[in-house]
This record gives sequence, C-alpha cells and structure tokens, in this order.
Amino acid sequence: MGGVKAGPVADAIEVYVRRIPHYWPFELECLPDVKQGKNATEERQKELEGERFLATLTPGDFVVLLDERGREYTSREFSEYLQRKAVELPRNLVFIVGGPYGFSRAVYDRADQKISLSKMTFPHELVRLFMVEQLYRAGTISRGEPYHHD
Repeated sequence: MGGVKAGPVADAIEVYVRRIPHYWPFELECLPDVKQGKNATEERQKELEGERFLATLTPGDFVVLLDERGREYTSREFSEYLQRKAVELPRNLVFIVGGPYGFSRAVYDRADQKISLSKMTFPHELVRLFMVEQLYRAGTISRGEPYHHD
C-alpha cells in the first residue's frame, strides 16, 4: 500500500521499473494508503486495504502475496518460476506487497500463492525495491545475460 517518497529508494525502483518490460510484460500499480482515525484497529486497516487490493483484481488473475511465511526462492529458482508461469498462465501474474499489518483474511483467501523474500520483515518501500530488482534479475537470468553472478 502507499507510494514511495521521493529519494534514493524511489529512484532505484524507477530504474528497474523501466528495465523490466524488456523481459516481461509489467505494470507497477501503487494503491493509496488507507487513511483512518487514530482509534482504528489493525484488523480494520487490513480489511480496508484488502478491499482495495481485491477491487483491483480480475477473476482470472493469479495472485501471489509477498509474505514472510511464503515459499523462498533463490534468484535462479525465481527466474525459472517466472518462465513457467509465463507459459502456464493464460492470465495476469499479480504480486501484492501488503501494508504495515499484513493482509486481511479475504486477501489470503483470494491468493493463489505466497512468496517470501526473507523471514525478516521490511518496510513496503524496500520490499517493492527488492521485488522489482528480482523481476529484472530473473529476466536477465532467463536470457543468459551477465547481470547475475552465482
């Protein structure tokens, strides 16, 4: 949820966002933060964010949540995963970065898969940067380009 404030992280995200379409069809969509009063609960915030997420999806989308309890991949495995999905899926592959409290039950129920970038928790801005870099890296791996080093 939310955008990334101007600065080095936003600049780095933009670099990869411009590079990714060379390898995969790609669109980055940032939903606005949910604004609530100070008495709102974490659960209510997750529900409101979840409603926003779900409203952007189409019935055929394959939804992958970035969640610390998801499956971890190496960069090479992630590249292979994306290559398989590009062939298998007749629909969009949608990665969702959650808000500060995670995902609502409705979003978990709608998800087709969970992927973890790490068992650690990171700010959504950094998760977004890590994810776009890994999408770019996966593309370079799939084409045998020298960006990735084992």
